[in-house]
Amino acid sequence: MVETGMETRQNFDSRPWPAAPSGAAAACDLVTVPTRQGLEAVDILRRGAGDAVGPVLHDGGCDTLGFLVPPGTAAAWDVPGSTCTETDGRGLSLNPRPPVEGSAWLLPPGEADLATDPAVLRAALGEAARLIAAADNCR
Repeated sequence: MVETGMETRQNFDSRPWPAAPSGAAAACDLVTVPTRQGLEAVDILRRGAGDAVGPVLHDGGCDTLGFLVPPGTAAAWDVPGSTCTETDGRGLSLNPRPPVEGSAWLLPPGEADLATDPAVLRAALGEAARLIAAADNCR
């Protein structure tokens, strides 16, 4: 994927994404994106077929959203404008209380899948970036 500002062009890659081992929900990686793009992506994912979005965090300043993705995703994540952090389960717990002080759940655990599929998230973030660029160019 190539990104200029918020404009993206996607090259879907066929690399297999690591599957979460059973019982490893607390070891999710975290994809962090700007709030505007993240909110658009959440809308896209929730409009899609089935429950395509896992728990989503937002920071206290509402600058970023964090999508929980399966462990191992960080090793292959390369989406411009976002970061993917390997948590190894450190300090991350999937309970109603947010795992990071100053954050809150946009989509809490229990109301969403255990983790968002990285390939589906990649596509939604690309679509969100294109929607934002189109909206910004209409002004």
